[in-house]
Order: sequence, then C-alpha cells, then structure tokens
Amino acid sequence: MRAIPVILLAAVAGIALSSQEVRPAFEVISIKPSAMQDGQYGVGLATFPGGRIRANEVTLDYFIEEAFDMQSYQIAGGPPWLHDDRWDMEAKPPEGSQASKSNPKLWKLPPNADQRLMMQSLLADRFHMRWHRETREGPVYFLVKTGKLKLRDAKDKEQYPWVGWARSSGPGLWGLNATMLLLTKRLSEVIHRPIIDRTGLDGAFDFDFKLDKTWNGWDPQTFVLAAVQGIGLKLETGKGPVETIVIDSIEKPAKN
Repeated sequence: MRAIPVILLAAVAGIALSSQEVRPAFEVISIKPSAMQDGQYGVGLATFPGGRIRANEVTLDYFIEEAFDMQSYQIAGGPPWLHDDRWDMEAKPPEGSQASKSNPKLWKLPPNADQRLMMQSLLADRFHMRWHRETREGPVYFLVKTGKLKLRDAKDKEQYPWVGWARSSGPGLWGLNATMLLLTKRLSEVIHRPIIDRTGLDGAFDFDFKLDKTWNGWDPQTFVLAAVQGIGLKLETGKGPVETIVIDSIEKPAKN
C-alpha cells in the first residue's frame, strides 16, 4: 500500500506542510463488510506485536474516532452508512517502519501515534475520505483539584490502564494505572463534552470511590460530577477550544 502524501491531505485542512513529508501507510490491508453475527468475536479494535491492527464488526465512525484519537462529538459530517454499516479490517505496516516495532503487551491497548497516522492513510486511500479540521470555541469542563486527593500512585505500572463505573459492589468510579488524560477521556465519553485537565497531576494512579446506591435515576452528568468529587477532583464549567474533524467526502471501498 502506497504512502499518502501529507501535502495533499493537508491542503484540504489548510495546513502548510513540506511537499517532502509523507504520511505513513499500511502495506497489507484487508477490508470487508462484516459477516459476523453481532458480537460473535468481540466488537472493537485490537493491536498486536509487529504493528498489526484488527477491527472486528466496527462502524466506520468508530474507526475514524480511533484514527484521530477523538470522540463522537468531535466528528462531523458523513453519510448515514458511516454509523450503520459494519466492517472487518486487518492491516499490517511495512517491515522496518516505526509501527512495525510496536510490541504491545495487551491487545486491548490503543493504537500508537504512528498507527493512527496509518489509519488516516487507510481512510484517505481506501474510503477516499477527505476532511478538514476546525477549532471552535465551545462549552467545556476543566478538571481541577479540590480538597484532599483520594488518588494513589499506581501499584502496577504494567497493569492495563482502566477507568470504570461499576463493580459488583455497586456504582462508583474506579481506576487502575490511569492517567488524568485517560480519566478526562472516559468522563467526556459519558457527558459528551470536552474535558481539559488542569490538575497538574503527572503519572498514573489507582483510585476507587463507591457512590451511595440512591444515585439511581440521576442523569449521566450528575453521576459524573458526584463521582469525580469522590476522588478529590472537580469539574468546572467554562469555554474552551473544541477541535473537530469535518468529513467533506467519503465513499465505500471497492472489493479487495
């Protein structure tokens, strides 16, 4: 698979780049409409040693979010099939590329920066996707410290980074080997608003907070606000930059 010149894609986005710069691309790619039964082998994107990625039964809007490391509310435009049709994809980077040196210990780990650029090349080459970026002023939350922090330095730095909402003991907010970046990302997925980290906290943490069971019936925003306060943090409303990928055009790929 040929590499996609960054200058051609950047021209749409209005970014000045050298004509010598090239966006890395996967060498071997398989793209097929999904023939799996729903959830048969697990829906989602997995990464493997050697830089290989595999997507099972994914919608293309999900793949785009992963390629740009953005969330659903940051992707605009595109036809309805973007959200409805499901695809199976497998891609492998060229030997000797930076991505080919990737050796994730867990297949659940997200793509690295080089793999994400290759995923963008895949979208441009196989789906003929053209896009541009826009940054607008919009409503955001700022994650800040309040009183006593209830965070512990991560006990196992090799643990899969995780933030979750419920356990058998009830609803709450739990984290293992979680950075503030991961926390803000997971929180914003629930309340569908950008969250900007202003805690000044570096490193990864473990934390756990159990909410009172009377939370039933709360809306997601109220739930998140209460859970965050339970670990010594706070979400403050404000205005800030919201980066958006706007899809100008996209097509279904030809058969392999």
